[in-house]
Amino acid sequence: MSCKRKTQTDRAVSKRHKTEKNSTDLCFPQDTCGLNGSEDQTDLADFSSPGDENQDTDSHHFISDQFKVQSDEVEGPLIGDHETQESEGGEADLHKYLVGCKKNPGHSQFIPVDTFSLKHLPEGLQDNDLYEYIKVIADLTVRVDVKMSSPDRPKFWPKTTQPYPFSNMSERRNLRTGSGRVRDVNKFQDGVTQDRGYRLSAYTKCWCRKCEGSNSPSNVWWEFYVYTATHVVFDAIEANHTTLRLFYDKEDSPVFSVNKVSVLGVNIEHDRCELNCVTCDKNVGNKLMEMWKHFENVRWKVWNKYSASRSKHRLTFIVSHPHGCSKQVSVGQWKDRLEVDGRSKLTYTTCTCPGSSGAYVHCLGYSDPWTWSELVHSGSLKSGLNYSGVGRFL
Repeated sequence: MSCKRKTQTDRAVSKRHKTEKNSTDLCFPQDTCGLNGSEDQTDLADFSSPGDENQDTDSHHFISDQFKVQSDEVEGPLIGDHETQESEGGEADLHKYLVGCKKNPGHSQFIPVDTFSLKHLPEGLQDNDLYEYIKVIADLTVRVDVKMSSPDRPKFWPKTTQPYPFSNMSERRNLRTGSGRVRDVNKFQDGVTQDRGYRLSAYTKCWCRKCEGSNSPSNVWWEFYVYTATHVVFDAIEANHTTLRLFYDKEDSPVFSVNKVSVLGVNIEHDRCELNCVTCDKNVGNKLMEMWKHFENVRWKVWNKYSASRSKHRLTFIVSHPHGCSKQVSVGQWKDRLEVDGRSKLTYTTCTCPGSSGAYVHCLGYSDPWTWSELVHSGSLKSGLNYSGVGRFL
């Protein structure tokens, strides 16, 4: 099945949008850390509500109405600015974009994953199971590096006059970075899964790039899926020039990469892309498998604990790679819910930056463990709100 043919299917844009308003405005952690644990942070007074001048900055509850952000008037598809990070100088220039960021100078609302703790959660939600859940989502978050723009990218978002990201740029080879999340890790031997019953791969030997060119490819390998945004990885052409960086928790983390990626499916209107990835590196495969099993265990606990109170707190968190740098956690609330094709698209206060496109958007208590929200971060609106692609929201 070609990616282009798949792209043409499942392409219906909703004729109506139903907006569900949030009763609370922006909520962010009061105690936050800059990227890379920097002490040089934006003044916290800039993020306080009126009358909070004397508030103890060591308290860790959420502050409301910090930016007085209003919901966008929604008529037709909700499209703003994408948040991939383009770098003409490749990997070496990413830190330059981090330092020069205009959207979130100082990045005080991002928490480095290696310093994230219970105190960064709002009062009433400082729970060990929730903390473990966020940490394992972080473990499964990857940076998505793309060095090709497909000539098949459309000029506009479907049924709009909004320019589609990186269209007509197939001659350029600049690095673009986004984020994604691993799911469904499986170990195979001779084409049969070793952990989940009798499941066949499309292959009987490892199909990673190293094994493709080998006379003795490995008969043991790991396959896994990665969800990201379609505007990050558009089709098979771009997937062939995509590399995933895993376990990038801090700036001096060892480099673990997977560079063999294929497209399982894309949907342009919903801005959702599913990739199939492979490695025969046992260090990578075993580590991913362990993380995935931990995720499956802890997500049940979190669902059982918070599904009944989900509409009360509307907690939304994102783990991403802002500016292509190390993993960061951001915590906020979802604000508006819009119906598109019987599914949902959300706006939220959760902080994002260029490089966050494609990151998993998790809304606490929604999407039970048997279903997947498939919500990935799509972009940023002029109002200051951020928004997801379209996915399940149950």
